[in-house]
Amino acid sequence: MTTALVPGSFDPPTNGHVDVIARCAGIFDKVLVAVIENPSKSPLFSTEERIALLKETCSPYENVEFGSFAGLLVDYAEHVGVDVIVKGLRAITDFDYEIQMAQMNRNLSGIMTLFVATKPEYGYLSSSLVKEVGRYGGSIDSLVPENVATALKERFND
Repeated sequence: MTTALVPGSFDPPTNGHVDVIARCAGIFDKVLVAVIENPSKSPLFSTEERIALLKETCSPYENVEFGSFAGLLVDYAEHVGVDVIVKGLRAITDFDYEIQMAQMNRNLSGIMTLFVATKPEYGYLSSSLVKEVGRYGGSIDSLVPENVATALKERFND
């Protein structure tokens, strides 16, 4: 049984994130989606809220589970016993950063990282851009799953 770890901040989850998770669910026996808790950032949604949004969005995929972690990704990966880390790539700029991380993670733990290119229609999406568009009242309905769009609209109306 092969277990893949798909880490990310997912603040908020976008259609690009869901695309990568869905494709992993079709490839690997088990997929663990892990929300990164970064104390140096001020996320729009709490870790628990991000996990809840992901659970609802990914409910069709029976082999997908959810968790969260702080600290080094490879420490978490070793702790939960995954076989491979999967990272989504939007553009060459993502690759430049992620290849260094993948090589460091391999050096530290021996765990391989696989890259999955997002579908072209999601290549421009980032959580930061989605938040900015939503904050200023722009349409986000085609950028994020329906439950995430609702949560964003509620958050920005508060």
